Amino acid sequence: NHFIELQRDAEDHLWIMIHSGSRNLGKLVCDYYNEKATVLNRHWYSSVEPEKQLAFLPAYVPEFHEYWREMEYCTAFALANRKLMMNRIMEVIADTFAHTEFEPMINIAHNYAAWENHFGENVVVHRKGAVRAGLGDIGIIPGSQGSHSYIVEGLGNPDSYMSSSHGAGRKMSRTEAVRCLSLQEEIARLESQQIVHAIRNTSDLEEAAGAYKDIDEVMECQSDLVKIKTVLFPI
Repeated sequence: NHFIELQRDAEDHLWIMIHSGSRNLGKLVCDYYNEKATVLNRHWYSSVEPEKQLAFLPAYVPEFHEYWREMEYCTAFALANRKLMMNRIMEVIADTFAHTEFEPMINIAHNYAAWENHFGENVVVHRKGAVRAGLGDIGIIPGSQGSHSYIVEGLGNPDSYMSSSHGAGRKMSRTEAVRCLSLQEEIARLESQQIVHAIRNTSDLEEAAGAYKDIDEVMECQSDLVKIKTVLFPI
């Protein structure tokens, strides 16, 4: 579900949206410290049952600070990846269309931890598949290949720890999508909207529009978390 997509807004401005991150590096760091935490939790006789898979590192142990530094490195590495990808796309567009002007990039991470204050306490908020939606924060909420996406502004809802979803979210696993969706129907869905796409084979159904939830329903359900600034339509 990592992608590069060209989109347009209601005023026919061109938008470039990228979804990419640290990829395997972030996963390696996560797995490494999760294993360390699992061993240490057994050593400390933690009251959290191992089958819940919620092993933790207290903030006062060296492993916590090591993990934090490496997590921040992975977040910075992910941003460097996106900047490089964005710069190359901008070069191609500028070479194709004369006198193109670009606005500054909006950057959002959706898998990270941050020290924040909520309900009068300093806590670590871990956003996994979520983005910060503090009052005035600008966010990105993608739909799917066949539906629109949104640029939003956070409302700072304290009950969500000032967070919102980072996308439509899947309604089918990748395996289920390949098994259940029709290749012809998914291609027709995109081509009826004149969307240029790369769905060619059954394996591509993993990321077909039909595998994702209705983005409008998702946005309606979080109308108390963000307000819509711009609607983007896939090209």
